[in-house]
Amino acid sequence: MVDEYLTDDEQAEALKSWWRDNWAWVLSGVVVGLGLLVGWQYYQRYTAQRADAASSAIEEFAKVQASDKARAEVLFKDLTDKYAATPYAVQAQLLQAQNAVDSNDLPRAEAALRAVMADSKDPELVLIAKLRLARVLIEQGKPDDAMALLDIEAASAFAAQAHEVRGDALYAKQDLSGARSEYQAALKAFKSSEAADTSLLELKLLDVGGVPTADTSVAADKASAK
Repeated sequence: MVDEYLTDDEQAEALKSWWRDNWAWVLSGVVVGLGLLVGWQYYQRYTAQRADAASSAIEEFAKVQASDKARAEVLFKDLTDKYAATPYAVQAQLLQAQNAVDSNDLPRAEAALRAVMADSKDPELVLIAKLRLARVLIEQGKPDDAMALLDIEAASAFAAQAHEVRGDALYAKQDLSGARSEYQAALKAFKSSEAADTSLLELKLLDVGGVPTADTSVAADKASAK
């Protein structure tokens, strides 16, 4: 029978022969592996540094937005240019929109909110931007444009808010019956949330001739539970 095992000398010679034939491939593999490891570590450090810089920029932007417009503009440009692919750019646009509303600069608020809708990859942020934009459009005397933005079926968890804003748009159009229906639907949708404060919504409903009932009023439900 042929011996199935190599002697120690034969094993050593086989290893030497294999190394002569393959050393270049082994060394190149080690070099590539080290290069990938170094590259990955560099990318991780770079990403962390960018996140820290963007976080600092958004914090400063929020602080100086109302008090130092020149600095705020520089920071906003950095956030939306240098960090356009990060969530901080969208946060900057939302802050910009809020500041514009506070300053009664509705066109600037509209532009910022439309940018969020175009740039954000987060469906919930897009819905929030749509709701805020709809309110801005109503203030601008464009209730029909506001209505066109709000698809109740697509609003998902924000259906109650969408109904309320649609009610505001219809109220602006002097469609009190339509506004009443939307406010009632909003109250009914809010009913599932114990944390919802519907006092203002109920006042809106009263203003258009509606009466909050036990079926639509969260406040009534809470009162009856006490």
